Amino acid sequence: MNLSRRMAATAVLATTAIAGTVALTPQASAAATASYNGVCGSGYKVVNSAPIGSKGTVFLTYNSAKGKNCVVTVRNATGKPVPMFAYLYVQGADESAEDGGAYTSYAGPVYGDGRGKCVDWAGGIDNQSTWTYGSNCGSLKAYRVTKGW
Repeated sequence: MNLSRRMAATAVLATTAIAGTVALTPQASAAATASYNGVCGSGYKVVNSAPIGSKGTVFLTYNSAKGKNCVVTVRNATGKPVPMFAYLYVQGADESAEDGGAYTSYAGPVYGDGRGKCVDWAGGIDNQSTWTYGSNCGSLKAYRVTKGW
């Protein structure tokens, strides 16, 4: 991860961590699972997803007509605002795309032009996050990190 992406990811996490000291809610029931909510728009299909502990799911979608990826983080259950983020970096791009703040149901969508490129994507809810590096680029195996604090 280059320095500018590392700084952007750190800023998103720091914002999430700071806000997390203010607005915390109990974990969602393990029985409830988040579903993709369609906020990326027409033509976007889920191509990958990862659980964020027991709190929700981060979804990576792709629109083949536009050649664009989209990431959205969705909570298992809507509730009081909690710190959340959605993150996307298309390898070779100058910048990443992030959305973070205190949200009741989802963070994102964030977009990147990913046709024929590997992507790094992540989502976080409250004090848990999941990061996937180098995914959806053919035969290469992705590297996933799940974090809690």
